[in-house]
Amino acid sequence: MAWFYLFIAGLFEIGWAIGLKYTENFTKLWSSAGTVAAMIASFYFLSIAIKSIPIGTGYAVWTGIGAVGTAILGIILFDESREAIRIICILLIVAGILGLKIFSKSVTN
Repeated sequence: MAWFYLFIAGLFEIGWAIGLKYTENFTKLWSSAGTVAAMIASFYFLSIAIKSIPIGTGYAVWTGIGAVGTAILGIILFDESREAIRIICILLIVAGILGLKIFSKSVTN
């Protein structure tokens, strides 16, 4: 379940990162509230996940999910660059996430 919680934390990280774009420096009430709620949820699920996933692995995967998801949504929602080298770099982050998942052992507390 820890990896599932980490994935959920990563999705919430994508949500708050994209949400920041809509808060307009936290001047938009509902966008700001949603962004802050996503931040809290993201940290909550991360905290559950790292009870049994090493912190270095958990944090790297969490930020990797956030980075990849935010980059993809930036392309879709904000017409950010679709250059091949950028896509290759995103795929390298995905490869790193998968490698950490495959080669990481659980922590015993």
